[in-house]
Amino acid sequence: MKSKIILITGATGGIGKETARALARQGHTVVIHGRNKVKTQQVCEEIKSETGNIKVDMLLADLLLLSDVKYMADEFKKKYDRLDVLINNAGAMMNKNRETTKEGLEKTIVVNLLAPFLLTELLLDVLAKSPSARIINVSSEMHKRGGKPDFKDFQLENSYSCARAYGLAKLYLIWISRHLITEIKEKGLGHVTVNFVHPATTNTNFGLDSDKGFLANLIFRVVMPFSLTPEQGAETSIYLATSDEVEKVTGQYYGTKKKLAKVDDKYYSAENEKIVWDYCKQITGPYLDIKVLATDGNLTITEGIL
Repeated sequence: MKSKIILITGATGGIGKETARALARQGHTVVIHGRNKVKTQQVCEEIKSETGNIKVDMLLADLLLLSDVKYMADEFKKKYDRLDVLINNAGAMMNKNRETTKEGLEKTIVVNLLAPFLLTELLLDVLAKSPSARIINVSSEMHKRGGKPDFKDFQLENSYSCARAYGLAKLYLIWISRHLITEIKEKGLGHVTVNFVHPATTNTNFGLDSDKGFLANLIFRVVMPFSLTPEQGAETSIYLATSDEVEKVTGQYYGTKKKLAKVDDKYYSAENEKIVWDYCKQITGPYLDIKVLATDGNLTITEGIL
């Protein structure tokens, strides 16, 4: 197996960390993303020690801030001239009450949809330099539970619940993954594949640090001990990142145990897919046209027009 350069978001715990550990053990260059500097450094050194692979690097960004996403992409490009695998693993279910970021956007939509959309767009040029690049977007079976989309209320100002927000964000992530394939083909990048995966309910800290309401909190705490282990949850992402069996496979939805799964297409149409794509492009567009020189989560210094 040829050594790959692999970037994994949300890799300081849970499925992301297990994915990073396994891929480092295989000898790949693994770049882990985290939000907290101390924790990310600790995980980075831990994986190096456990795997014997010194080619484990780190990038910091708060994926709730699109300016941070831009900064992280720029930092990656300073270090690496190509990217073989991008795993958009980071995701979160937020609190029962709607919250917005410092940039004025609903948090669930940002971290689960807009952040991976923007990061992928920003890194597409270095993915194109790989002889065989793979984009893996981690969705969720919750995409079936978001209800009917309201394209006049993308930011969920009128119909918010944490479950609806998360479900719709993960549904939209599948739709933009499909549309990305069309965009890639039009750019002549047939060697770049896009697949999406749901890891099923996995026994991690996911969802446990947010207040989703009494009943939802209780369900999470009861279900988690009986769920898949992080190693089991990471199995399909690892497979999609490295297996020769999926070398040319694109546009597929995978579940646990590396098996194909079925997307709920009740609300899908090519027109709806394009509406979501255009919305993501509109919101993230300014960050595609600037260079972020520095960011600390409060103040962002940019070059160009934002």
